[in-house]
Amino acid sequence: MLTRTNPVLTRLLPFLAWFPMSRGSVRADLLAGITVALILVPQSMAYAQLAGLPVVYGLYAGFLPVIVASLWGSLRQLHTGPTAMLSLMSAAALIPYAAVGSETFITLSVMLALMVGILRLALGLFRLGVLVNFLSHPVIIGFTNGAALIIGLSQLNKLINVPMPRSDWFLGDLWVVLQQLGSTHWPTLFFGLGAFVLIFLLQKRMPRLPGVLIAIIVTTLVSYAVGFERTSTAGVEAIQDESARAMVVQLDQTAAELKRTGEATARLQAELAQAEDGGALLDLKADIARNKAAAAALDDQIMRLRIRLHQIDFTRQTGPNGETRFVVAGELPESEPLGMGHWRFGGVAGGQVKFTGGGEVVGAIPAGVPGFQVPHVDWALVLPLLPAALVMALLGFMEATSISKAISAKTGQRIDTNRELVGQGLANIVGSFFHAYVVSGSFSRSAVAAREGAHTGLFAIVSALGVLAVMLFLTPLLYHLPQAVLAAVIMLAVFGLVRVAPLVHAWKVNRPDAVIGIATFVATLAMAPALANGILLGVGLTVALYLYRNMRPRAEILGRHPDGVLGGIDTYKLAAISEHYVALRFDGSLNFVNVAYFEDVVLQALERFPRAQAVLVIGSGINDLDVSGEEKLRALAEQLRARNVTLYFSSLKRQVMAAFEKSGLSNVIPADHIFKTKEIALKTLDACYGGRPAEPALSA
Repeated sequence: MLTRTNPVLTRLLPFLAWFPMSRGSVRADLLAGITVALILVPQSMAYAQLAGLPVVYGLYAGFLPVIVASLWGSLRQLHTGPTAMLSLMSAAALIPYAAVGSETFITLSVMLALMVGILRLALGLFRLGVLVNFLSHPVIIGFTNGAALIIGLSQLNKLINVPMPRSDWFLGDLWVVLQQLGSTHWPTLFFGLGAFVLIFLLQKRMPRLPGVLIAIIVTTLVSYAVGFERTSTAGVEAIQDESARAMVVQLDQTAAELKRTGEATARLQAELAQAEDGGALLDLKADIARNKAAAAALDDQIMRLRIRLHQIDFTRQTGPNGETRFVVAGELPESEPLGMGHWRFGGVAGGQVKFTGGGEVVGAIPAGVPGFQVPHVDWALVLPLLPAALVMALLGFMEATSISKAISAKTGQRIDTNRELVGQGLANIVGSFFHAYVVSGSFSRSAVAAREGAHTGLFAIVSALGVLAVMLFLTPLLYHLPQAVLAAVIMLAVFGLVRVAPLVHAWKVNRPDAVIGIATFVATLAMAPALANGILLGVGLTVALYLYRNMRPRAEILGRHPDGVLGGIDTYKLAAISEHYVALRFDGSLNFVNVAYFEDVVLQALERFPRAQAVLVIGSGINDLDVSGEEKLRALAEQLRARNVTLYFSSLKRQVMAAFEKSGLSNVIPADHIFKTKEIALKTLDACYGGRPAEPALSA
């Protein structure tokens, strides 16, 4: 009723279209919302870690943004929240500017969500959703395959519990992890593999059960029961091995120096934002560049030390005076068994060393709802982050659009892509004021909602309330959740996105398109973690191929088949229609991109048939004529007239004929040289010039 009487109000508040609700639809939405919540909670925590954030920020992103997107979005079954791809892209965009997991990194993650939200909102308000058309299908497939592999492999270190660098070259970081396979923490690997097997079996045998949630509950209980997490803290002097102790001291000092360098860089960037003098700007930029280079070197040194220390097995013992000591395993006969018993270096701060005798768990999660806080905007980083934010805005929108189209094909609901952009934009903007990082439409959760029969966006609100319940009451129960299980959840989610068949099909249909898809895949892997560069390269190649195809559209000299049908003389090995005139088909608009090629085609045709006195251009494939095209036609017609060759046209479309008339081309190409159909044109030219078939003087 509201949609009929207040269309303007409904456009501003699209959720009014949900009403009135029936008892059946409410029941279906409640069931779908509860089901999706069982998936949303573990996914949110896993994807937050993928974004380089504490797990609680995933819960924040799974609360208010979900509600806002459902209220102002277009498709009622679309579920918004954290996604694997945008989580990794968020981390990749911010790694050059802050240490992963630091306060600065968290602040920048929220700022990036605000930027993505503003861009999506602007695209929606200005109805620019068509920009997503620049992402061709092969580019999307190549990028998705590359990103899925990167996302999955980025979790390998958590599956075997070894350090992994976070540099600007992902493949190099992965190689460092592979070199540490001999240091695998076997209990951690068993937990990860166990979660893999349990989720896989539940999805195959009992797909309607929340397999991910069940795996998390089971592994958390087992982790608690066996004491999977074991930690011990002692002073540096507790390390009995001199070389190990020296490395720990060096690591502590280097970390402190890195912190001071980061603080100095932050002060310089603040000064840069307020500086006005040109000389001062250059000095500040140079100082910032030196500090960043120094920070990168320190970070590399820290990672090398952490890896070397992680490979040392320690055994804990009690000294003569009751003090705790750590000696290198193997030095004493009573060494504890490998795995849960051995102790490894966990970290150092202020001379206090943390040792771990078990695996990594999620740990303490802050309870309570996120408070309101205006996002901090670092203006010095807005422009550097803008390309990544734009790619994330478009890619997330493309993902949401593809999901929406797949679901609407079954439900019959009409989707408004620009309104969906507005909903997604508002979700990110509002979320950034409540500590959420970037969100987008989720394929897996939306598919579950559609399968469970969700009728309206109420199901998404119910799922968000489930996240709220977890934040308020259940966070202590997640303390013992193994990190390896979250890694397994991510791997299972993203490896299913890898698809080779579409690229094989593209290779059969159009090899240049397939090559672009493969190039995008390779570039995404090679340039990781800067995923935006991979897709930008794919878009650039697509545009270049499009321009090349438009610069050289299909053009052929025509002959006749034995049955009289016209066909290309080179394609079908036919004789030309006549030796006295050339019939030419040109399948492209006459504009600045290809008009020079059109001139070349006409002149080359005359070189092949030097006795021709006329050229007939069959223009049924010409859709447009711009100023450059009009000028070139005028010059070409005059050039041909000087050679005693007449230029004719046939089958021109109305808009092209209108351009002929407005431009005054009739002065050089009179109306009696333009025929309505090719049959009339050929009959007229046969009468004027003769229709005896001719063999070309030169072969193409």
